[in-house]
This record gives sequence, structure tokens and C-alpha cells, in this order.
Amino acid sequence: MSSDLLPALLAATSSVDIRASGFSTSIKLNFVDYSILAAYILTVMFIGFALKRYMKNSEDFFLSGRAIPGWITGLAFISANLGAQEIIGMAASGAEYGIMTAHFYWVGAIPAMVFLGVFMMPMYYGSKARSVPEYLKMRYDEKTRTFNSVSFAVLTLFSSGISMHALAELLNLLLGWNYHVSLLVISVVVLAYILKGGLSSAIYNEVLQFFMILLGIAPLAWLGLEAVGGWNGLVEKISTTRPEAMHLWKDTAGISNPLGVPWYGILFGLGFVLSFGYWCTNFAEVQRALAARSMGAARRTPLIGAVPKMLFPAVVILPGIIAYALTHMTTNSGYVIPMKDGVSNYNQVLPSMIFHYFPNGMLGLALTALMASFMSGMAANVTAFNTVWTYDIYESKFPGVKTDRQLMRMGRYATIFGVLLSIGCAYFASNFNNIMSLLQMVFGFVNSPIFATFLLGMFTVRSNSRGAFWGLVAGTTSAFAFHGLSIATGNPVGFIKGGWITPLIELPKEMSQSFYVAGVAFTVTFVTNVVLSLTQAREKTDAQLAGLVYSLTPKHVEEGGKWYTRPAVLGALIIIAVTALNFYFW
Repeated sequence: MSSDLLPALLAATSSVDIRASGFSTSIKLNFVDYSILAAYILTVMFIGFALKRYMKNSEDFFLSGRAIPGWITGLAFISANLGAQEIIGMAASGAEYGIMTAHFYWVGAIPAMVFLGVFMMPMYYGSKARSVPEYLKMRYDEKTRTFNSVSFAVLTLFSSGISMHALAELLNLLLGWNYHVSLLVISVVVLAYILKGGLSSAIYNEVLQFFMILLGIAPLAWLGLEAVGGWNGLVEKISTTRPEAMHLWKDTAGISNPLGVPWYGILFGLGFVLSFGYWCTNFAEVQRALAARSMGAARRTPLIGAVPKMLFPAVVILPGIIAYALTHMTTNSGYVIPMKDGVSNYNQVLPSMIFHYFPNGMLGLALTALMASFMSGMAANVTAFNTVWTYDIYESKFPGVKTDRQLMRMGRYATIFGVLLSIGCAYFASNFNNIMSLLQMVFGFVNSPIFATFLLGMFTVRSNSRGAFWGLVAGTTSAFAFHGLSIATGNPVGFIKGGWITPLIELPKEMSQSFYVAGVAFTVTFVTNVVLSLTQAREKTDAQLAGLVYSLTPKHVEEGGKWYTRPAVLGALIIIAVTALNFYFW
């Protein structure tokens, strides 16, 4: 933040009435709160400038010289995912859906992260690919790489823009900061530290942001539990008002459960297609592992990230469940979920609890944590965008041999216009009441076809370039078509909510609609790829596929180290732990 903007913002926001956003009190930040916010912004800028001297070539800028320790890339891996949907969205879902929201972690994240570390990372890291699209070129051909790089670039711009919009809107609603000024300040801060320190700056800042999020948000669950009478008090109150909210699987034989999705839809739609599509092929995540200093560190990156990810429901979902219990207590608890248009405004659960329970000082810490979560998600998308643009579009599509100096210069240009395009996407996202619907739609269209392509490419030798390319085209087209033919009950027909061709299929919830869109896209891509590949002779020899296909890749043997740090052992322990959590909350 510039020295001119901060005083102006401080002067304008010493006390702001936010009743319009659904709150019933005024927020008063004091000097300590603003000092914490300012110290955080100065620190992230300092990290970027301090790392500038290590940016000697393009590999330093885009991949941190592949020299980062595993525990740092592991925490960055999980922090890169802690954007708007994670912090605000999961607390809102906790209040609306109860403990079933944990499916997004214990089914929809942990198994895919273990699979990435144990089975897929040897091909990603061992092939020396600089990006996920570049791996597709090595495995298939240039046109498959182009399809993936363009679709991924669009995905990252929307993801980054949605994070920016969400944070700017939050600052506007809670503190009264001007939306446009907030957008500008966020952009300048993230742009500055990425321009100076490249991916390293983003990664080290993501580690800082991870601890800021824990420090700023985690105390809320403790204070909320005290207010509701401890864990036993929470279970007792929820069991009285909404007993299904404390079970993961008990009511999933049909669709009469908070998510409106049966158990097979949860396992296939969320646990397989959406989850593996996001965690195993999203370059914004995989890039953190590619920056690790060894194959062992790269394989442990998603596994290290899986440990805090498994425990994060206690930080973000539990406050939402507590908020629901406090709101529906027979005696006055002093807290109720804010209302909007006569219904509970779940999106305001976390901010409203923060302002209800946190005193000054902790308030500044919590606001800094929210800012850190949005900035980490935005920076992850911007660094992934500048890498894919430079390596997979500029270097491969524009004629002429590119020097390393030219690549670094283009990377910095890509960072600038990536941020500018993200601002445009932020304004686009501001036209929609529910940004989560927009985000889920983009993820379903892009990630599911890519995952089917990677699954066949990494684990079979028969899949070929014709099957891969036309499978992606058919899968993406089918996702749009299914979305145009389906609608969730109660939603208006349109391009965002669905049914824009004709509302032929009605589904109970938006969540189930997104699961079916992802499932259709994956299935069509998979079948098209298999059929077209089997109708042609095999395209590449074993020697050409060595290091790119699992069965033809030498198994990595790590020398030294404790037995429990080996990826297979660590992965098995994590799966046992997450299985136990599923049974405990059955």
C-alpha cells in the first residue's frame, strides 16, 4: 500500500455503520488494529523486495530455481487454496449444510492430494516439465497443450478476479472502504511483490499468510464453543434443532440431506472428478511442488499440505455450525446470523462472528487474516498465469528463439497484464449475486475434462494425441450443453444458473447440478479419448513415453530419512486418519 493511500483510508474508516450489510452494530477499529494491518502489508512487500536479488534467470522467477524445502512448498501448496471460497464460503456452508461441508476436505481434497504426491508427482517433477500444459505437449502434442494453456489462463484470471472482487467487497461492506480503491490497493500490493520476487515471493508470503490465517481465525472456534456450552453443548443443541447437521453419511442413501446429493454422487462427483481434477491438474497448486528442491520434497509437498487441510474444518466449518446453534437457541445467546431479504445471510457468518466476539487487537488480526487469505489465492493464480503465458503461449506460439532475458521480461509483462485482466474479471464478477456459482461453473467446465485426459495420459500407453485433443473438445462442449439443459430447483433460468438451452433436467440443489456437470464432462472426455485412441495404431514407443507414463517411469527410491517421511507411508497414514474422521462423524 502506498504511503498516500493508507492515511486516507484510515481517516475515512475510523467508525463505520455497517447495518446495511446485515450487521446490527458499528465497527470501530483502533490504532492497534490498523497497525497490524499496515505491518502485514509492509512485511509482504519486504519479502518481495528481499528476494529480488535471487531472481537471476527465468527458472528462478517462474519455478524458484527448484530449490525450496519441502515443508515450505507444502504449506504454500495449502495456502494457495485458501481464498474466498475457503474462508468465507466454508463457514457459510457450515451454517447452511452442517458437518457435511467437511466432505469438501475429507472426501473432496485429502485422497486427491495423496494421489498427487504418491502417484502423479514422479511424472510431473521427473519429466522436468515447467508447467502442466508443457507436460501435455511432452505426453501428447502441441495442440493439446494449447487447448489446456488457453483454458487454464481463462480459469486463473477468473479465479484471481473473483478473489479480488470478494476482498474488495468485504472491505467495502465491513469497513466502508471504497470498492474501487480497495481493488486498486490489493492489486498494487500483490503486483509489487510478485514483480520483484517472482514465484519465491509468492511462496514465502503464502507461508506467512498460512500462519496469519491460523492466528487470526482459529480463536473464533474456541470463543464460539465457550458461548454455546462446549462441544457437548453444541451437539446437544444441534441434535435438538437439526440432527442431520452433525452427520457426514447417515442420510445419504437418497437426496434428503443438507447437500441434496446421494452417497454415490458425493464419491464420484466431488470425491473423484471435481477433487482430482482440481488438486491433481491445477497448475496453481502443482507449481508449488515443482519449485521443491528434490523429487522427495516435491512428492511430500501435497502430503505435508494434506495434514493441516485435514484439520481445517475445525477452523472454518465449526464456527458456521456454532453460528447456527447460537441463532436457534431457545434462550438469547447474544448472537444471530445476519438477515438479508428475510432469510439468513450465510455469507456473513464468519465476519459477523469475528466482529461479535473479537476485541480490538484480535479484530485487526482477524481482518489481516482475511486479507491474507484472499491475497494468497490471488497471488497463486497470478504466478501460474505468468508462467503458462510465458512458457506455453509466448515461447511456443510466437516465432523466433527466445533468450532467457526475454522470457523473464515477458514474465513480468504477463504479471502486469494478468493483474489488469483480473481487475476486469473482478468487475465482471461484481455483476453476480453468488460468485461461488460462477467459480464452480468455471471449475466444472475446465478441470473435469483435463483430469480425464491426465488420467489416461499418465496411466496408459495407448491414449494418443487425437483422443486427447478431441476428448477435451467433446468433454468441454458436453459440460456447456448439460449446464444449458439443467437447472436447480428454484433458480432462475439463465447462462449462470443453467437451463439456457431449455430447462429439461431439474436437480434439487446447485451443488448437485455442479457435480453432474463435472461428471458428464469427465465421462464424455474419457470415453471419447479411449474410443479414438483404440481406433488408431499406438502413437509413441515405450522409449518415448519413459518418464511420462507411470508404468514406464523408474520408481523413485529415497536415500536416508525417517521411514514415516517416505511418500507411500506418509500417504497411507493420512488416508487412515481421514477414514477414521469419516467414521467418527458418520
